[in-house]
Amino acid sequence: MALDNSLRLTYRLMDEDDAKLLFELDQDEAVMKYLNGGVKTTMDDIVNRFIPRLNAFHNEPKGWGLWQVNTIDGDEFIGWILVRPMHFFSPERDDSDIELGWRFKQCSWGKGYATEAADHIATHIIALNNLKAMSAVAAVDNLGSIAIMKKLGMHFVKQAIHSDPAWQAEVVYYTKQLT
Repeated sequence: MALDNSLRLTYRLMDEDDAKLLFELDQDEAVMKYLNGGVKTTMDDIVNRFIPRLNAFHNEPKGWGLWQVNTIDGDEFIGWILVRPMHFFSPERDDSDIELGWRFKQCSWGKGYATEAADHIATHIIALNNLKAMSAVAAVDNLGSIAIMKKLGMHFVKQAIHSDPAWQAEVVYYTKQLT
């Protein structure tokens, strides 16, 4: 699946050949702050944990996966947008509720890139699939991500412990009903 550019950004689905980019992004402690307390991801973790998880939900015809985000001006990799069914790694998996997530380089923060990218990608994914909702999860104190959720039209659902094979944390759940 290919996506047209948005105003300032280009997109493509990532795969195991993008391990170096994924590793590069996770080397900034500020980027990792709300994911694991700021611990940098090792290349071993990227190859042996992150890539297999990505491969588990990657579905090009449905637009599921990690969407690489680059700037049009300079063709610089600045981050990614995650798209997969909500609760993918749990018995509550819901293919009618798409989860959006994002991780961006600190140098791109505060410029509206994550909101632009998430909105653009979600618009295309919603058109392809029979979806009832789009949702997102963030650490309780991750005010930047919560602001993006609100800009995307999502509303607070609950605060709870989120647990999957990769991490466990106190999070907030936001969603936007589509039907």
